[in-house]
Amino acid sequence: MTIIDEKSLSLFIENAINEDIGDGDHSTLACIQKGVKGKAQLIIKQKCILAGMEVAPLVFSKLYAFMNFKKYKNDGDEVDKGDIAFEVEGEISAILSAERLVLNIMQRMSGIATVTRQYVDKIKDLKTKILDTRKTTPGMRMLEKAAVAIGGGTNHRMGLYDMIMLKDNHIDFAGGIEKAIDAANNYLIKTGKNIKIEIEARSIDDVNKIVNHGKVDIIMLDNFNIENTIKAVEIINNKFLTESSGNITLANVRDYALCGVDFISIGALTHQIKSIDMSLKAKIDD
Repeated sequence: MTIIDEKSLSLFIENAINEDIGDGDHSTLACIQKGVKGKAQLIIKQKCILAGMEVAPLVFSKLYAFMNFKKYKNDGDEVDKGDIAFEVEGEISAILSAERLVLNIMQRMSGIATVTRQYVDKIKDLKTKILDTRKTTPGMRMLEKAAVAIGGGTNHRMGLYDMIMLKDNHIDFAGGIEKAIDAANNYLIKTGKNIKIEIEARSIDDVNKIVNHGKVDIIMLDNFNIENTIKAVEIINNKFLTESSGNITLANVRDYALCGVDFISIGALTHQIKSIDMSLKAKIDD
């Protein structure tokens, strides 16, 4: 969770609470007396890689400062149906008001971590790293990228601000590969920024142009088939880092990794995810 800025996370939680509660959790206000204490447990309902355990207590504490949060599992743990991830004790009204937000966060983060782990396991004996992308839910990027890291993946750029990535439209509007690369380098000199330059190649011809021109850090091989990926890696010959992207699935990710690329980016890690089934249930002591 080190990629999450505490101030940004706090603001996210506050906004999410305001979005959900509005002028009051009237269901809870109607039937639960203020100040009454109780307990609840987060129960896992399907096998997954758990994620969001560091976020959950922060949500509860926003609504009730004296919540007692007891962890039974940690981020990155492989959990199964029936496992209890945590127990929370405090004011019942706060537990109920936080319930859906905590579930939404943990279900989605765990879904992302689980799928990421599946990709990582496919190539764990190879040098290639699995990357995420910017195809994230608006407002939840920091949590979704944290979930990728929990699942064993590697975070690509966090946003438009921490890397120059020259994609097809940048290249076409700039007037070609060489002009786009030169413009990017001149911009870094002018601004004094120290960030990497990645450029997209759409063909073997593009790869040759980029290698001959130089002045980039990473070459993305966009929608290359296996045969052309092998050719491109041979042409690049470790002069630049390489990234495969586009139409890569669990079925073919190992084939691409075996081509020798340094990275494989998978947009589906964050934008085609099914949330994990969990429930927050009241714990009634005998």
